[in-house]
Amino acid sequence: MPGIDECLSGAMAIAGARAASLIDWSSGLALGSLGVSPAGDHETSAAEATDLVRAAVEGQTFTASEDVRAPLQDIIVTAGRSYHLICFIDTVFDSPLVLHLWLDRIDGNLAAARYRLQTLAEELVLG
Repeated sequence: MPGIDECLSGAMAIAGARAASLIDWSSGLALGSLGVSPAGDHETSAAEATDLVRAAVEGQTFTASEDVRAPLQDIIVTAGRSYHLICFIDTVFDSPLVLHLWLDRIDGNLAAARYRLQTLAEELVLG
């Protein structure tokens, strides 16, 4: 089972991947990053992704469900030339994590990238 480095390398192997980060969204810090950050540096990208994640998690619109055990799975943001996929990672400890992938819209396949990112998140072993 892969750790952080292998998970990020796997994310960067996705067709069209420009950057990948593992983010602790309670603190807004990137635990690891590869590629070229869309914001110029990975810490800024991590902080901005954290703001988006917090807005989705704290809003009742996005978390309302008949099954309260069904947490958010991912967030997809589309832009003119890219996609941003943010995949929530289930952990056994208190630190909430997400995997953020910046994907080129021309070279990438959103559906395939989403499926692969979810698989990487499920396989991730920390520690």
